[in-house]
Amino acid sequence: MINLGQLKIFIFTNWYFFKLTFQFQYNYYIWLLAAVLVFLLLFLLLLQWKKKVRRKMGDAKLVTVLTQSFSSVLFTSKFILLSLGFAVGVITVMNPRKPGDADSVTRKGIDVVVAMDVSKSMLAADLAPSRLERAKQFVNKLMNEMPDDRIALVLFAGKAYIQMPLTTDHGAAQFFVSSATPDAVPQQGTLISDALTMSVNAFNIKERRFKAIVLISDGEEHDAQAIATAEKLAEQGVLINTVGVGSPEGSTITDPATGQNKLDEAGNVVVSKLNEEVLEQVAATTNGVYVRLQSSDDAVKEIKAQLGQIERKAFSDISLVNYKTFFMWFAGVMFLLLLVEQFIPETKRIKA
Repeated sequence: MINLGQLKIFIFTNWYFFKLTFQFQYNYYIWLLAAVLVFLLLFLLLLQWKKKVRRKMGDAKLVTVLTQSFSSVLFTSKFILLSLGFAVGVITVMNPRKPGDADSVTRKGIDVVVAMDVSKSMLAADLAPSRLERAKQFVNKLMNEMPDDRIALVLFAGKAYIQMPLTTDHGAAQFFVSSATPDAVPQQGTLISDALTMSVNAFNIKERRFKAIVLISDGEEHDAQAIATAEKLAEQGVLINTVGVGSPEGSTITDPATGQNKLDEAGNVVVSKLNEEVLEQVAATTNGVYVRLQSSDDAVKEIKAQLGQIERKAFSDISLVNYKTFFMWFAGVMFLLLLVEQFIPETKRIKA
């Protein structure tokens, strides 16, 4: 007879061995296994209820004779099979897998989130053909100079969105950059604090080092929370480099829908100016650098030199790994357990 302590050791040992052998694509589904404990509690309550009902039915000997065909062993066996089937089903959903032999590519690199302003002020043409197009050129050139680094893309205006998670697929990244327009963010404005917060969300939260943000904006609107947010990120070891797009003299903004200059509420022509002060302060808070975008090559060189000072880390590029998945095997075991449970009766044969 295996006691409870031995059972715990047996389960823990086998689970540890299983985790060494496999990894799960969807780890967060493991919490579903807690439902097995709920099933066990309900099963025990059901057994207690059955005992109470038996006592209330009348004479114990008569009740025993009437229910002699019922088998508590078979009833318990059905419950165990159902619970095991559910547990194996959870493992199936978690998708156990193993990296294919010699498929994993180890690279050296850092994680960089590019936060690009796509507000309508970025359509100003003080940098020809427009601030936004020059920003795209800069991002593409920067990625070409960082082949071993993982890049994520955040687009922001009055709100920020993660357009692309961290990846070494720079071809896909350049596609997302080229397709970025003010229409990608319905809420207009230049909310730098939200862009910084969203950029941090793109990183692996378990790592406290090797995080860098390259924020590209004209900084047109004053964001009171931008500096406070940068200070919080500095405490987390995040390096923020900023790139200013535009000119202090400013430029009018052409509305692409009408082809006319954008007007304010009073009917005056809007002149959008580069706000270098806030971008310089954000960068200085995290010991980053501020670069004014005039020549894309010079700006890339300066930003790349700053990023090159960050200690490099090794990571496994899972986007290039061919995994062998085993969920079908576990799905088969689950189906078999449930099938066997269906053929087990709750009653036993009574000899004549």
